[in-house]
Amino acid sequence: MSTAVDTQQVVVGSEPVTPEDVVRVARDGYGVRLSEEALAGIAATREVVERLADDDRPHYGVSTGFGALATRHIPVAQRAQLQRSLIRSHAAGSGPEVEREVVRALMLLRLSTLATGRTGVRPETARGYAAMLDAGITPTVHEYGSLGCSGDLAPLSSIALALMGEGTVRGAAGELRPAAEALADAGLTPVQLAEKEGLALVNGTDGMLGMLLLALADLRRLLSTADVAAAMSVEALLGSDAVFAADLQGLRPHPGQADSAANLRALLAGSGVMASHRGPECTRVQDAYSLRCAPQVHGAARDTAAHAATVAEWELAAAIDNPVVTVDGRVESNGNFHGAPVGYVLDFLAIAVADVASMSERRTDRFLDASRSHGLPPFLAHDAGVDSGHMIAQYTAAGIVSELKRLAVPASVDSIPSSAMQEDHVSMGWAAARKLRRALDGLTRVLAIEVLTAARALDLRAPLQPAAATGAARDAVRAAGVPGPGPDRHLAPEIEAAVQLVANGDVLTATGLSLR
Repeated sequence: MSTAVDTQQVVVGSEPVTPEDVVRVARDGYGVRLSEEALAGIAATREVVERLADDDRPHYGVSTGFGALATRHIPVAQRAQLQRSLIRSHAAGSGPEVEREVVRALMLLRLSTLATGRTGVRPETARGYAAMLDAGITPTVHEYGSLGCSGDLAPLSSIALALMGEGTVRGAAGELRPAAEALADAGLTPVQLAEKEGLALVNGTDGMLGMLLLALADLRRLLSTADVAAAMSVEALLGSDAVFAADLQGLRPHPGQADSAANLRALLAGSGVMASHRGPECTRVQDAYSLRCAPQVHGAARDTAAHAATVAEWELAAAIDNPVVTVDGRVESNGNFHGAPVGYVLDFLAIAVADVASMSERRTDRFLDASRSHGLPPFLAHDAGVDSGHMIAQYTAAGIVSELKRLAVPASVDSIPSSAMQEDHVSMGWAAARKLRRALDGLTRVLAIEVLTAARALDLRAPLQPAAATGAARDAVRAAGVPGPGPDRHLAPEIEAAVQLVANGDVLTATGLSLR
């Protein structure tokens, strides 16, 4: 079992690591070490592989080539070279470097699989892998190279290459340097891979799973922030909160919808703006969908994330390798490395992210149209015509939403044959994860523009007072150095200030709203 301890180190055992452990190691810089129980299990399984290594019969990955070359029997004298050649040839990535947090998540998840004792590596290899991660050494991994089947091969091979003392890495301070130098400075010795170990280090869904877990951590914050943005917009656009009543929401008992509606009720409680237009004198029967249906859309996104979290939990419990050493000592080929389960939910989340952002942009747009904003100046401009207000901020949001729709096209429906048709159907799960990360950045920016615009509109409703929670969100924007309404200013820095408030959770924290 894995646990985070007081020394900011995660202990990796034979049980799955937790999503929280992944975030701690990936983002918060926690170190790692293997438990003695895990090391004992690794050693016991390694004995099985050692026996097979002396067998005259071919065993995949132990005494044969790989993929479409599995029919080649490799003599004993060449088996160490076989493992080195596997890693060198498979470390074939290209493109920009992948983010440090993604690489660290990937490394922790592969280490967790090694710790199950189902892969057949030696204890010293697992210890070396853990030590590299613990020392903050981050191998250079490139954007392109994984088809999401037979594992995230190129990314994981780049890690194994560094373990061998080859390739380049980023040190703890982020400097690019040769792997051999970084290992030496950390007091670590490059690992000479033995039979089966090359495969064990590269056959996993660890990259796509790591990005899924990080995305889910971000989505918890962003979906609650979407409720904050929606509440500010409903309030400043003189919308109705009656539709968020618990009994009305309960007629459609989706759990995510209930949570979102509860957030909206809490955020709008005690609003002087809302109170100003209640009663029979209000002639509007119902609000536009982007206001009225926020719990339905935000809630559906929550339920999608809940499903994805269940899949991630199952995948965390997996011991993925090919071949795998079973509990009763068999060494069996399998297809557990196929990334379809993870790829599907990564794509599903990209759809939800695009839709939440699309609804947010529509609320922003309503503020800027004098025919729909119920008394606010055109584009929230100080002197409309001389000033343009937030006109182009909405363009920015619209451009991002358009891109998010393109990113919502699923990667997992694609497949391209590889390895001389041996690997004739692949998941593209890594690609699904990469585009989801870009989509989350887009959602962050679209929500920030809505918060920025709604904060300005709330100020323009003065002397009416917003609710305590939405007022606190508005005040957080002001405290970040964004002034209130006035003549046009350079708007890009103000947008970036709001982006940081959303990204680091300060808008959400200001409201006192608990994550649901």
